Amino acid sequence: MSARILHNPRCSTSRKTLDLLRDNGIDPEIVLYLKNPPSRSELATMIAEAGIGVRAAVRTREPLYAELGLASASDDELLDALAEHPILIERPFVVTPKGTRLARPIDNVREIL
Repeated sequence: MSARILHNPRCSTSRKTLDLLRDNGIDPEIVLYLKNPPSRSELATMIAEAGIGVRAAVRTREPLYAELGLASASDDELLDALAEHPILIERPFVVTPKGTRLARPIDNVREIL
């Protein structure tokens, strides 16, 4: 099975999700999204396919979230912020032929394996 993970090697949840994929015999395409961020349209598609709201895809505890005053931002404004500042993207997103999931909690990914 093919898979793609938006990965941050410094994140324990991201590392554990990568391990889960490999433990299930999947050698995913690893996208280091801080270096190679997805486009705004790719983000919107992943969020929609994951069945979550835009705000659920935002790292609200990231200091930049408060600095940019995003607490009352619209979905469009949040997508703009995610595209411009990939550090704000909640991680990791996993995409397989069976769907897209945000691995929070990690068990969400099992649904698409």
